[in-house]
Amino acid sequence: MTTTHHTLLFEACVETLEEALIAQRRGAHRIELCSALDQDGLTPSMELTRLCVEQLSIPVMAMVRPRGGDFVYSESEVRQMESEIAFFKQAGVAGVVFGLLTKEGGIDIENTLRLARLALPLEVTFHKAIDCSANIYVAFKELNTIEGITRVLSSGGKDMAWNGRDLLKQMQEMPGRTTRIIAAGKVTPENRRLIADYTGITELHGKRIV
Repeated sequence: MTTTHHTLLFEACVETLEEALIAQRRGAHRIELCSALDQDGLTPSMELTRLCVEQLSIPVMAMVRPRGGDFVYSESEVRQMESEIAFFKQAGVAGVVFGLLTKEGGIDIENTLRLARLALPLEVTFHKAIDCSANIYVAFKELNTIEGITRVLSSGGKDMAWNGRDLLKQMQEMPGRTTRIIAAGKVTPENRRLIADYTGITELHGKRIV
């Protein structure tokens, strides 16, 4: 009897067209497009987004993050995120990526729902802001109740997905889970299968994923 491996999906995190094209050539299935990866990714420029959508044959997910630092946003910052999402919708991206927290370290449910509704029918990934929440498992439970959230990107609160594997596995096996998980954090061609086999998560993300 042969054991069948799950088919894995690799999302490459890039900040230039050249990086995106290289990732596609190496077998990435999807791109997360950002600027300023030294700040863990900010909103990419309109021009770069257009170029990537035109020249890639794989889906592009665009980061919506107006500044570095924490994920507690003011009303004016949320409005800026709304205008960025509106642009990305007409630019032809497959989806958007954002994450908003409250001062107390919970999910900012009101504004997350507001942005997710605006993004429809695009896919929405709630990014690693979840790893900065006070209780990641509780935050993930909350995200499962928000309509329009397609995926959650997490390293299980650790520096590497492998180090957060037990929590990632727990999230993957959460009863009633409707939201897909993307395992992130130092995921490489050398460890991506190990992470997937341990956690059961089939979507993986990284700067050097391929």
